[in-house]
Amino acid sequence: MTRSAPPPTSISKAGTDERRRLYSTNELAASVGVTPRTVRFYEAQGLLQPQRAGIMRVYTYRDRARLALIRRGKRLGFSLQDIAEVLALYNVDPVRTEHARAAIKKARGRIAELEEKMTDLQQTLRELRKLEQQATAQLTTHQDDTGLKSRDKGRHR
Repeated sequence: MTRSAPPPTSISKAGTDERRRLYSTNELAASVGVTPRTVRFYEAQGLLQPQRAGIMRVYTYRDRARLALIRRGKRLGFSLQDIAEVLALYNVDPVRTEHARAAIKKARGRIAELEEKMTDLQQTLRELRKLEQQATAQLTTHQDDTGLKSRDKGRHR
């Protein structure tokens, strides 16, 4: 008779070596600060590939590290496709040189995109400040004119 692995909660307590620890979906999500739904989404996208303990998904320390890298990539504005490409290289390049080259290329591309956006935002801010100054000047002039008219009306009664 073949026995299934015990549930993840008991697995995670067995052993003190963090690298040997196994996580349930909920434990993995909590350890990285996401929802279980997010973990399942990344699994559906092929970015995470959990083991199975019976019908339960069981994640390794490596899966936790991958999830942390996915979150970092998303926070930096990379697409899931970009993240998947970098993660795929991580698996096939034991020395990680291709992985590092790909990461550099992706990072430089993202830096260029953000610098362009920053330039556009700075231009937009300049235009908005000019509009604000013009509108403020118009209101100031209009208030001055209104103030004179109301004073004049009071004098002619």
